[in-house]
Amino acid sequence: MRTFSEELAIQRWDDHRYYHHSRINQCLHLLSATCFVIAYGLLFVDPAAAALLAWLVSMTSRQAGHFFFEPKGYDHVNQATHEHKEEIKVGYNLRRKVVLMAIWAISPALLWIQPDLFGLIEPAVGLAGFVHDVGLMWLALGVGGLLFRTMHLFFIKDVQSGLVWATKIITDPFHDIKLYAKAPLYLLRGELIDPRRDHDVSHQQS
Repeated sequence: MRTFSEELAIQRWDDHRYYHHSRINQCLHLLSATCFVIAYGLLFVDPAAAALLAWLVSMTSRQAGHFFFEPKGYDHVNQATHEHKEEIKVGYNLRRKVVLMAIWAISPALLWIQPDLFGLIEPAVGLAGFVHDVGLMWLALGVGGLLFRTMHLFFIKDVQSGLVWATKIITDPFHDIKLYAKAPLYLLRGELIDPRRDHDVSHQQS
């Protein structure tokens, strides 16, 4: 059985080699990761503001990179179809991300219609209060999405896989900053697709 750190390394490597070919996507992940780290700090000061930054900037830039810029044809380097990669994805694949982002997008409408969330909270006063409550709702959605998929993995895989994935998601911003720090430079040089993947794959397989 793999150790926790070994499985974490595998999940990180699979995520990188399967879903981060595009230099634009890597740049957007760098932006996303930087804002996530700032949001982590804001959690201790203003949780609602942290959630607003995380969802409005970090999540939108991160998912835009996957949806609009990442190649979805046959992956010759990894010898895998897009459909196969989506099927074996440990965390949220594109279909699950569509559901999550749709819930995020429509959730403010629920708060607008039911300012007290059916008696769960005190109704907001004014626009600033409404925005604050939206931030707290998005914070709950983020935590809920993380816990839901973690527990789901407990049943469809095992407890360690779920805990490893949760650890990966929480620490991804720091790892992405290290991994994609030079992506803007490569993009400025005209590289749209990471050419080092061939070397990386052969290195991992050796």
